[in-house]
Amino acid sequence: MMFWYGDHTNGWGWALMAIGMIAFWGLLITGIVMFIRSTGGVAQQSHQRLASPTPEQLLAERFARGDIDEVEYTRRLDVLRGQVRT
Repeated sequence: MMFWYGDHTNGWGWALMAIGMIAFWGLLITGIVMFIRSTGGVAQQSHQRLASPTPEQLLAERFARGDIDEVEYTRRLDVLRGQVRT
């Protein structure tokens, strides 16, 4: 072979092969991760399940269960929204 120095690759050849291999695997792994995230993988579904309800939703649930009456519900809802009546 006329482009090689002897029968072995020099230091630049090894460096370029190492950089090429790291770039190949990095691109491959990045592509797989991006594909999984774009298709709605497990992380997005579990995040939606773990989202806590807002204070207004919790108050509405208590009212729906009958824990508090309508007067208490509207009073607390006004407090949450910053519309305190005197």
